[in-house]
Amino acid sequence: MSRFKRGAHVDSRAGFRQEKEDCPVPYGLLKAARKSGQLNLSGRGLTEVPQSVWRLNTDTPQEAQQNLSFGAADRWWEQTDLTKLLLSSNKLQSLSEDVKLLPCLLVLDLHDNQLISLPDSIGDLEQLQKLILSKNKLTELPSGLWRLTNLRCLHLQQNLIEQIPQDLGQLVNLDDLDLSDNHLMDIPESLANLKNLVKLNLFCNKLKSLPPAISEMKNLRMLDCSRNQLESIPPVLAQMESLEQLYLRHNKLHFLPKLPCCKTLKELHCGNNQIEILEADHLKHLSALSLLELRDNKVKSLPEEITLLQGLERLDLTNNDIGSLPCGLGTLPKLKSLSLEGNPLRGIRRDVLTKGTGELLKYLRSRVQDGGSKEEPKTAMTLPSQAKINVHAIKTLKTLDYSEKQEASIPDEVFDAVDDSPVANVNFSKNQLMAVPSRILELKDTLADINLGFNKLTSIPTLNNLSTLDLSNNDIMQVPPELVRTIAQAIQPKIWTKTQKVLSYDLSYIFRALMLDGNPFRNPRAAILSKGTDAVLEYLRSRIPT
Repeated sequence: MSRFKRGAHVDSRAGFRQEKEDCPVPYGLLKAARKSGQLNLSGRGLTEVPQSVWRLNTDTPQEAQQNLSFGAADRWWEQTDLTKLLLSSNKLQSLSEDVKLLPCLLVLDLHDNQLISLPDSIGDLEQLQKLILSKNKLTELPSGLWRLTNLRCLHLQQNLIEQIPQDLGQLVNLDDLDLSDNHLMDIPESLANLKNLVKLNLFCNKLKSLPPAISEMKNLRMLDCSRNQLESIPPVLAQMESLEQLYLRHNKLHFLPKLPCCKTLKELHCGNNQIEILEADHLKHLSALSLLELRDNKVKSLPEEITLLQGLERLDLTNNDIGSLPCGLGTLPKLKSLSLEGNPLRGIRRDVLTKGTGELLKYLRSRVQDGGSKEEPKTAMTLPSQAKINVHAIKTLKTLDYSEKQEASIPDEVFDAVDDSPVANVNFSKNQLMAVPSRILELKDTLADINLGFNKLTSIPTLNNLSTLDLSNNDIMQVPPELVRTIAQAIQPKIWTKTQKVLSYDLSYIFRALMLDGNPFRNPRAAILSKGTDAVLEYLRSRIPT
């Protein structure tokens, strides 16, 4: 009998159909996973993991019970143990104890679920190297977790964890530990056992201090303690010889940490603290530093020892209380970015301050050559940024103004200056913009009014929930269909009654004003545009499909 006849009774879709009617995982995926050792079930809306997944390597597959002749590619008995299981972005609230049936797993990704607990049997995954549990609802961790001594990467960010037990120290092979966005008030001393740790993220917790044991992590390169409640840094931190990046932003520090042994430190971020004084002892050992960020502090002056930072490329002193600059600052050979906006600088002419980093450093160098003898006016002023950003207007008026610059693009530092401040008004008028800056979307949650008049825009941006959009005097030829659809969607709930008759259009929550005059429109006609916002919106309403 030929193999075609023998297999005639077999459903040709058997390898791809679901194992059970109620199983949301296609059997074809399971079959492929037996060959590859990898199974990706991310984003499938799973509320629980099907039993067929846990028993993938223990149950005999369907094809073994079928009377078929197998080619080399279909040898079910040569299946591979599952080593990578991705279950992210589902709706899992718990995990079955049967996870232990996959003892060869190297990677288990459960991020972005609704897990409130983990089974103790997770500790049976003795070969596991990467465990991703971020963005769940975990409040505590099972004791079995600390048996995973081969674990190299453990991500627990964005959970509800209040305490990490001393057992953490058993994970001696960890090199990447992320505990950010939890409710931790302290870190266990057993952290000292994690000699191989390279990256430690403690961002956004409730830490008031760091354990001295942290200095024992001799291989640590990145430490992020931003957005905590730290008032000081333990002196032993200075012993961390491999540290390259240190983030201490948004704490309660009054002094820069002294880091005499941190010869490899490249980035030191200490913005949004209460630092008033920079002393020579804080700077003299940081010869490798390329970035020093001290924005939004209370620094009153820079010591001459700032010249010891010969590798410095970026110095951010935005929004401090600095009245003068040491002339030696101009001699730093690699300094490319010097941010000084929001400081009451004295003794430097305004025209020098507004020309940017290059001109300012050139001026300071000239002062060094002249012995600093030049007399300058003693009037105090607050330095605008290199991009002439009004930081005061951002913080108090919720206005981001970068108008009348005649520039073809908006510099990144303009958007960087916003930081976390809510912005309601943006004025980018009288430039040479040919497109709306993409970073304007970063402000969409609070943005109400945009002025893009007197530019070179050729199309109308699709920006929802605005009150005012000024696009006057651009190169716009027509109203895009997207804007018509936006209006259609916005008014849909408000225009129909039970008798299916149009009552009225309420577009006040879309635009209070839409200004389009001064554009070479073919459609709508100039006569319509000249009548103002109401007439333009009435015209657009007439174009909405019924």
